[in-house]
Amino acid sequence: MNRPMTLLGLSGSLRSKSSHTAVLRTVAEHLPGGVQLELYELASIPLYNEDCEGDHTPLAVLALREAVARAEGVLIGSPEYNHGMSGVLKNALDWLSRPHGQSVLRGRAVLTFTASPAFTGGVRAHQQLNETLCAMQARQVVYPQIVIGDVGSKVRDGRLIDEVSRRFLLEGVNRLIECAASG
Repeated sequence: MNRPMTLLGLSGSLRSKSSHTAVLRTVAEHLPGGVQLELYELASIPLYNEDCEGDHTPLAVLALREAVARAEGVLIGSPEYNHGMSGVLKNALDWLSRPHGQSVLRGRAVLTFTASPAFTGGVRAHQQLNETLCAMQARQVVYPQIVIGDVGSKVRDGRLIDEVSRRFLLEGVNRLIECAASG
């Protein structure tokens, strides 16, 4: 029996009613057969400190790196705070970029999305997130660029309910799956 393709979902929001986590849960419910999404909580990741690399790397960081390494692809969602990605997500990406030149995301298929109450959907955070992933040499799925504006009206009961946004998102996820399958 073949094991299913695993995508890892990272939400840049720690809120219990996070729109980004809701979007990831929605994706998990709409994946094709043979593909699963593992949601990974970033709350336990400590602030990045270069003194804690190597033999001193925190266990939570090692576990995150292992989860990324096991996944064929990664789906990352971020809110937009002050025109940038969330600090929680940036911190996790900083840990994943280390040791220098050996990012666990290097060559890995990655799709990003942002969502915001603003009509712009977090487009500035999206750009910053993609730029960071470029520096990490991730294999980014850059089309479609998924930004979900007015997200408050599009999420209910922990799920993305807006059909147009969901179809657009799932188009991107299908491209992520294709990218991950192509190695």
